[in-house]
Amino acid sequence: MNNKPIEQLAQRYNQLEFLIPEIEKAADAIINSYNNGGKLLVCGNGGSAADADHIVGELMKSFERKRPLKQEIQKELGKIAGERGIYLAAHLQQGLSAISLNAHSALISAVANDIDAAVVFAQQVTGYGNSGDVIIGLSTSGNSQNVIDALLVAKAKGMVTIGFAGKTGGKMKEICDILINVPETRTAFVQELHLPVYHTICMMVENYFF
Repeated sequence: MNNKPIEQLAQRYNQLEFLIPEIEKAADAIINSYNNGGKLLVCGNGGSAADADHIVGELMKSFERKRPLKQEIQKELGKIAGERGIYLAAHLQQGLSAISLNAHSALISAVANDIDAAVVFAQQVTGYGNSGDVIIGLSTSGNSQNVIDALLVAKAKGMVTIGFAGKTGGKMKEICDILINVPETRTAFVQELHLPVYHTICMMVENYFF
């Protein structure tokens, strides 16, 4: 694996250097899942919901590297759609399958109204999650119930669970296969350190595939 993103992270954020083994495990887990036809699910609340969407945005299209569509898809587009197919083949980018569980407002409101607001993410994991998939749960305290419930269902389904939390790890510490607990407790400061970590993971994954 290309370790340059890890080296850059250590240089720029030396307080995160102790987390390098867990960051590498997280990147490896996502890469292994993709290699086996899996996907990534991501969830969080508030600023962490924005981080969940951010992670998906870095994976589903080009982040720092060019991502041409696979040749067989390009050829098939040309066959079935002529000039428009050729345009699509030239302009679309190869995505890495990732879903933000925060993005489905109608489903979230239905679950909250009909079942329980605490299970808005867990309910989605029951539908999207498969053994071998990966889930990232983001919670600055490590205790957000809706994120914890999603991680519990993910574990029951044989998924790899990755938690992003603050210094103590909260309840995530007991649940997650991989815990990235940055050394801060104040919400804003925890989120500030989550961003360079997940950027690094996304770079490592992208570098592997492209």
